[in-house]
Amino acid sequence: MRKILLTGKNGQVGWELQRTLAALGDVTAVDRGQMDLADPDAIRKVIREIRPDLIVNTAAYTAVDKAESEPDMAMAINGVAPGVMAEEAKRLNAAIIHYSTEYVFDGSKKSPYLEEDTTNPPNFYGKTKLAGEQAIRAIGAPHLIMRTSWVYGARGRNFLLTILRLARERSELKIVDDQIGAPTWSRMLAEVTSQMLSAHYSPMARPFSSLAETSGTLHVVSSGSTSWHGFAAKILENVSTRDSHAMPKLLPIPTTDYPLPAKRPQNSRMSSAKLKQTYDLEIPSWEKSLALCLQEMERNS
Repeated sequence: MRKILLTGKNGQVGWELQRTLAALGDVTAVDRGQMDLADPDAIRKVIREIRPDLIVNTAAYTAVDKAESEPDMAMAINGVAPGVMAEEAKRLNAAIIHYSTEYVFDGSKKSPYLEEDTTNPPNFYGKTKLAGEQAIRAIGAPHLIMRTSWVYGARGRNFLLTILRLARERSELKIVDDQIGAPTWSRMLAEVTSQMLSAHYSPMARPFSSLAETSGTLHVVSSGSTSWHGFAAKILENVSTRDSHAMPKLLPIPTTDYPLPAKRPQNSRMSSAKLKQTYDLEIPSWEKSLALCLQEMERNS
């Protein structure tokens, strides 16, 4: 039976992957209490006990603003830990999947970013995520680094859940309108990941060993783009038809009116053309994915 080690099992993407990866092998899912990513020895111990054929790393230090004041912790989890996992994967002749972010780019490009574009993180969080990417590449184990953006879902802490909560608490919301990106549903990200991995399984070879032939970086985001204000407006548009509660007024504001410790890129758009070319896969439009997510949340409420 193929063995898969999944980190960050309680996160937005990790939660979904526990279900989608189940058809591909025996999944051992761990959280911080079972494998502390700030402790390289703890990482090595867990991996050597499980001896997985594949490591899927969704765990990360995601407090973008807090990373500015906790650089050592952020770097340990985002920059150092992925390299340790890659080292152990190489030792076991296993493969590794790792999730990264659009924050490795500074946002100055006018069109969607390609995988080969020059990186230039605008904040320390982005620097730590780039360091993790570089560490994995340097080790040389079979790998896929999947950059995504603006992830949301029915659990955890994310923009969708924040807007739904604030819509019931306030009559007016001021939302940034000059940062552009692609909201990406965690469920879609997990499903695409599993479909990609299924293409790398052969009963005649070590599971997922063919990842060595296609190791690299892919942008995996919803098609289309919008601003945070546009994202909020579409959320409220979807829920207003089935919620008797009065919807708040949305006011667009510039980034300068909402200062935060960590600088954000104005252009977070990334092209998923390489994903389509390599695997013949693409995530539906952000609008369609959002509607499906909200429909499911309504059914489960």
